[in-house]
This record gives sequence, C-alpha cells and structure tokens, in this order.
Amino acid sequence: MAPGPRPLRLAWEQTRLPWRLRRLPVEVHHGPHYTMPEASSLPRVVTIHDLTFFDHPEWHQRTRVPFFRRAIRVAARHAEALVCVSASTAERLSEICPPSGPVHVVPHGVDHERFRPDEPEPGADEAALAGLDITGPYVAFVGTLEPRKDVPTLVRAFDRMCAAHAGLTLVLAGGSGWGAAAVDEAIAEARHSERIVRAGYVADAVVAALLRRAAAVAYPSLEEGFGLPALEALACGTPLVTTTGSAMQEVVEGAAVLVTPGDVDGLAGALDLLVRRDEGLPARRTRGLAVAARHNWSASAAGHLTAYQAAIAARKAPKEPD
Repeated sequence: MAPGPRPLRLAWEQTRLPWRLRRLPVEVHHGPHYTMPEASSLPRVVTIHDLTFFDHPEWHQRTRVPFFRRAIRVAARHAEALVCVSASTAERLSEICPPSGPVHVVPHGVDHERFRPDEPEPGADEAALAGLDITGPYVAFVGTLEPRKDVPTLVRAFDRMCAAHAGLTLVLAGGSGWGAAAVDEAIAEARHSERIVRAGYVADAVVAALLRRAAAVAYPSLEEGFGLPALEALACGTPLVTTTGSAMQEVVEGAAVLVTPGDVDGLAGALDLLVRRDEGLPARRTRGLAVAARHNWSASAAGHLTAYQAAIAARKAPKEPD
C-alpha cells in the first residue's frame, strides 16, 4: 500500500515501488498522474493531463511547479508510451516536451448509469438535493474552486444577468482548492450575493442530480486538459456554457455555447440565453447526448490497453542509444 501524503507517496514510487513490482506478475506500470519510477524493469506508461505547469505556473502551488515540470520531461523522454486525455493536450506536449515514444489520445469516459437525462427512479433527484439550500431554478457549477476554474468570472457574470430572472440562483458545488479565497471575495462583492449558494463538496450521488435539474451548467475554466464535468452535463441533457481555446471546445463538439475565457459580459449573455431556453437549445441537447454517448469507460479502457501493448512492444524492441 502506497503512503497517503503526496511527498511520501512520490518517494515511495521511486524507491520501494520498483522493488515491489519485481515480485509481482505485472507486465506494465501505468503512472496515471504525470510521474513514474525512473528506474524500473517494467515498461512504463504515463498519463499527461495538461501542460499548465509550463504554461500557467501561477495556477499551481509554487512548490509543485518545478517537480511536475521535471516529471513531465522525464516521462516524455523515457516512458515507453504516453497517454494524453485530449488531442489538445497531446499537441501542446509535442510543442513543449517532444516525446520519444508513442502518444495515445485516450479521452475520459462518462458513467452513463449516473449521468443521464432521466432520474434513476421517481423522486431520486429531489431526495439527493434535499440537503442543499436550493429553491427554484439555478445555474450549476461543479468542480474544485481553484484559479484555473475561473469561478470569480462566473460569479460576476451571474451577478450581471440574474436580476432579469426571478428566483434564479447560482450553486457552486465543489471543495475549496488552492486560491479559493478569490471566489469568496467575488461573492462578497456581488450585488446579489444572497442568490449564490456555496454548497461545498457534494457526494457523487448528488452531482448527477445537481447537473440534471439545473437550468444551465457553467464550466468557465481558463484551460483544461479535458473537462469531464462539461461532458457529464451533456450526458444529463442540460444546457451548457463553457470556454474556447482548450480541450473543452474539443470535447463538447459544438454541443455547448462557447465563450472566451475570462469574458464576464460574454458569459453573462450566454447564461441569459440558456436560462431563457433559446431556439437552438433542442438541437444542442440532441447533439450533446450523442457526443456524451461516444465517451464511455469501455472505450477508454480499450485505448489504455492499446497503450500498454505498445509500451510492452517498445521495451522488447532494440533500444537506440541516447
């Protein structure tokens, strides 16, 4: 069992894990979050989620930036295969740290048993949401409150448009990450702060109900390597607004309203459009359900298996000198 705290776990990965794996019937090692044992007798696959440690170090705790920059460079140079969760991430990786091995684009999947347009049984959504302070229609955000999510822009956009929609609230569901104080400051400055609900972390069973019952879902991140909550909203058939310029635009495939990251007025206008149920909504909903249906964990598993097989083949092949 790996130690819990991150520093101990990362040290364990470099020292004890390779020794342990040599004693198990394991064919390949998969590092799902940027890192891998640098000395290993096994083929190694590493998942790269995004390149924000290089592009936007200000979004991360300062001590983590040099560590993960080095980890990504090491993985790109020495892993037998890499997995990127979107084509956007794979393209940026090739620009910053050109990989020496194959890169497999393997998108995340959606749990379609949970995230679907209809509730699992009558009354299930109402029961799931009973513990939240929600009355009437609402705009939902689901995710950790951290700088890259740009929740302050969402708060300001909602504050500008909500007066035209009686009873509309904004529900922010997610734990407080690094930099969450900026969200609280934006709420404190809002004219309609009483219509903003800080729900905190919510259980998995509640997330699907929250997305399904929302008048609209907003996912205004400045940049993501994938953006799973956006895809989960589409799977629920809920109107979605997200941002241009990174993987979210790639993932939603035209099924969401798109705005420029950080554009308060643009986001306010998009929220107003969605809450008013514009004429383009039925077509986007149909497209969104189709897009989400193509993302499932069976397809993701198959993509990972291909990466594992490629890594094993690469380790067996004659190695060129550095």
